[in-house]
Amino acid sequence: MTATGHDQTDATTLDVSDLDQHMGVPMEPGELKEPVAVNDIRRWVQAMHYPNPLHYDEVWARDSHFGEIIAPQSYTVATDTSHGCSPAQVGRIPDSHLIFGGDDWWFFGPRVRPGDHMVCHRMPYDYRVTNTSFAGPTCFQRGDTLYINQRGERVALQRSTSIRYPVSGAKEKQLFSEPQEPEWTDEQLADLEVQKQQFIDQIQQLRHDERSFESVSVGDELAGNVLGPHSLASFTTEWRAFPMTTWGATAKGPSTVRAEELGYTKEMAGFEGDRRMERTNPELTDGAYYGPSRGHLQPRWAQHVGMPRGYGYGASMGAWIIDYVAAWAGEWGFVTHSSAQYRNPAFTGDATFISGAVVGTKVLRKGRHRVDVAVELRNQDHTIMAKATVEVELPSTSGRGHG
Repeated sequence: MTATGHDQTDATTLDVSDLDQHMGVPMEPGELKEPVAVNDIRRWVQAMHYPNPLHYDEVWARDSHFGEIIAPQSYTVATDTSHGCSPAQVGRIPDSHLIFGGDDWWFFGPRVRPGDHMVCHRMPYDYRVTNTSFAGPTCFQRGDTLYINQRGERVALQRSTSIRYPVSGAKEKQLFSEPQEPEWTDEQLADLEVQKQQFIDQIQQLRHDERSFESVSVGDELAGNVLGPHSLASFTTEWRAFPMTTWGATAKGPSTVRAEELGYTKEMAGFEGDRRMERTNPELTDGAYYGPSRGHLQPRWAQHVGMPRGYGYGASMGAWIIDYVAAWAGEWGFVTHSSAQYRNPAFTGDATFISGAVVGTKVLRKGRHRVDVAVELRNQDHTIMAKATVEVELPSTSGRGHG
């Protein structure tokens, strides 16, 4: 989430003096113990509300371009042990908390398939401090995660932006001050299902066919989609779709640094990711019950960090964007780059409306054909939740593209 209303007034009052020593210094890689399993992929698309049979139905997948169930490109983040957060939160900022502000993804070609085993190499990139209407002096910090598979192939590079802010400032400003969830009538809920079906129909109608570059024009609109209304149950399902949240699942990482050493308030520090504590009391380490991540799933702790009620994950929002464009592109298309800014969280009770339109087409070198898609996420009150530009390669009738 990127809070609006930036200026430089009093931005220096946030103590970021510990950050410089970490910039550009490689961190310990992240690695899960187990290779990717088919049910990991199924669990992921279920949690991300992505009804593409290519990623969960073996009969559909057998007749596909790939001949088997493969992971959606959005699943790459689930092969890490910190969903991109670790290199974007190094260094101590006293009495602070963190939310996601955006992600850039570059995909290099290899697909993630069952049996793959990823090692994630991380490095802090940079940071800047500015004033925001959300919390006052705020640090926007970036870090890189490079995903490499067991064959030594680069699968993707993720550059995440974290927003590290003083908890006291967020509580004082109360930018988000609606603790009550909106009420939905039966008719409104039925209408959401109609809109969701239009997105599903787009996938079912294209099936295994190509969406060719020549069939696309600037101004074309993608079928809209709706996620939600979100709930503590749906956010919990998203969190549990990350294998890293399973007790004993990580071989390396996510970090050797405790949350309180990063400056989290005492109530939110905890033992999240602490593998030594995991051997004795794992409930303290997995984020849902105790520690920094519980603000998403426990309203009391959401309010402690300046949120009115339970709220969603930035990593999920990034996945929604990538999945949305990938569904339109079809199984012969390939997302090469996604650049997303998260502006407002998804709160419990809210619905997320996703729309997209083609804003550019280009023939690249070596016969590659690229389409640029602008994506926007809004809630039921038309508040912008995220904006993104996604670059996707499509096959051409004059030559085969990515597959």
